Amino acid sequence: MRRMSITPWRGVALLMAAAGPWAAAPRAQEPENPFTSRIDVRMGGRSYQSRCATCHGINATGNPEAGGPDLTTGQFRRAEGDAGLFRVIREGVDGTAMIGLGENASEQTVWQLVTFLRTLAPAGGGIDPGASPAAGQALFAGKGGCARCHRVDGDGGRLGPDLSFVGDRRTPEALETDLVDPDAEVLPRWWTITATGPGGETVEGLRMSEDTFTFRIMDADENLRAFSKYGDWSYERTETSTMPGYAETLTAQERTDLAAYLYSLRRDP
Repeated sequence: MRRMSITPWRGVALLMAAAGPWAAAPRAQEPENPFTSRIDVRMGGRSYQSRCATCHGINATGNPEAGGPDLTTGQFRRAEGDAGLFRVIREGVDGTAMIGLGENASEQTVWQLVTFLRTLAPAGGGIDPGASPAAGQALFAGKGGCARCHRVDGDGGRLGPDLSFVGDRRTPEALETDLVDPDAEVLPRWWTITATGPGGETVEGLRMSEDTFTFRIMDADENLRAFSKYGDWSYERTETSTMPGYAETLTAQERTDLAAYLYSLRRDP
């Protein structure tokens, strides 16, 4: 949590007002990986050996001496989704040994590396034989209320991560853990900020971006709001998840079914 004096960023507010209905539109959908075939896996593996193996090891299990972490876990602390992994591979990570391939690397090469890295994740044992993905899909749209915040194949809300291919990066066990303890791992992209004005007015939303002087949030109606960190307002940052835990509201079988449905959201092998 952190509190500072802020005031709405009036210049941006005027610009947004002049832009009409476009001002309320959330940011563009993250790009999807167009290179996911078996050939792309092979080409990504070749690129990995020539460009990445020195730091991350021949088998991608890491090289502590070179500062390269294990890439076989399926979890990437500094990247969420394929688009985030693409950016890390191309741009690197400031302050670390990860320098990135740079703008000279073709998009196809970077996407193929993403595809290859996704194949290194553990299988996780597959879906529980007693689980019903169909029942989980009904829970996703109904009792679970997941579609209010999450999108699948372009349908649903934008207040949570797009889950169209969540099965590519999360095992059924990990997905079921997410349902019970959503605060276990919350990336900064999904933190929230509450701004409070001198008259008691509050504006709360997802933290879309933040720097030394300003921040932007997206409210529950998916409107973008921009603020400056100076003035008569204050703000608090919350680093826990907005997603509810389902330990009490869903039965164990329902959580297993929902996790099975989410795991089924994968690209074709």
